[in-house]
Amino acid sequence: MVTCMDVNNLNLDGMELIAGEKGLNRIVSWVYLVQTRPYDEHMNHGNFALIVVDHIRFDFKEVRKSMDELNELGISGLAISVVDDKESIPKSIIKRANDLSLPLFYVRWKGASFVDISQSIGNLILETGIMNKRTGDYLYNLLFGYDVNDRYVRKISGQFGLDFSKPYRVGIIAVDRQYGINLEQDEHIYEYYSDCLNREVFKMKGRPMFMKFLNKFVLLFEAKEDKEIEHEIEKILKKLDNSPRFKGLIKSTCILGAPYKDPSKFGQSYQEAKSLIPKKDLLPNPSGKKVLSASSMGIYKYMFRGNDQREILDYCNNKLSKLEEYDHANGTFLQETLLAYYMNGFNSAKTAEALFIHRNSLMYRIKKIEELLDMDSNDYMEYLDLLNCILVKRLMFI
Repeated sequence: MVTCMDVNNLNLDGMELIAGEKGLNRIVSWVYLVQTRPYDEHMNHGNFALIVVDHIRFDFKEVRKSMDELNELGISGLAISVVDDKESIPKSIIKRANDLSLPLFYVRWKGASFVDISQSIGNLILETGIMNKRTGDYLYNLLFGYDVNDRYVRKISGQFGLDFSKPYRVGIIAVDRQYGINLEQDEHIYEYYSDCLNREVFKMKGRPMFMKFLNKFVLLFEAKEDKEIEHEIEKILKKLDNSPRFKGLIKSTCILGAPYKDPSKFGQSYQEAKSLIPKKDLLPNPSGKKVLSASSMGIYKYMFRGNDQREILDYCNNKLSKLEEYDHANGTFLQETLLAYYMNGFNSAKTAEALFIHRNSLMYRIKKIEELLDMDSNDYMEYLDLLNCILVKRLMFI
């Protein structure tokens, strides 16, 4: 992960920061020369933009306009060079860069060339990627290696400052993505999300080991009693998912395996977390928690340990048969309505909004459920039993 601060620290000859110092923590994904519009066809989040003021294709009026457009696209920084250094950067552009917290660099015409800048930043990004891969390789071997011996564990412990005399657990961050019509742009957004997540994890107090693996993100961290790291992960994922760049496009959940002291069992913690991923959207989660574990399944986790589950399934089938038959015959969604009603705290206004229906339509569905099952609207134990049956059936068939 490279930021504009790292670019500034390269101290390239003839290149200096002149504005936007507050934005130096912006992540740099790659370097591109700005040439033609529309910019969104070739500029992506995190791109470090280069502009030549030649007074033909680009004058300072065009630079000022482009700066706003590029900032909206989420560029990390902007470097401007003026042909023959004919004039200095106008104060209005410097002020605007400061207002946007957009790092603005001036490149002397006879100083560092854009080729030099591109190569230097590109090499820095590649070197950082190699370092991240090295960390990922160590974690991969620790989780999936055939021979996790004491010598290897001591090597990792010493290199990353981990105390394996304490319990550690694995967290898998599963990412749900909303795809648009531009798949290349979708991939750029996802990669930028990866960089942002990498930066946030790197800043965590516990300094977990971290790697990207099979379109998921894997962490290994100390399992403390106060669950400090779990709370920190919760804050990070909420912050990223709600940021303007990712909201509605990317949604993440961290699934936790059980903690273990023996490093040879860290792989088991990974498998436990992995087994819960398909069930994450079926578990009751009214508060929208971002960090879930086996304990989040409550009583349900005990229902799938025996070899014979027919008795449980028969009970659930019998309990739900009237709702299922009605839904199938009429194309309705009474079971989904019941779940949504519970997830929204039996609040009719919130439930109707979540289901995109009118409140009167919701109440009609609820009355139909009560009518079909001959149940009292105040019988919350009956409601709980129905919800358990719906969830158990769905969890069984995953």
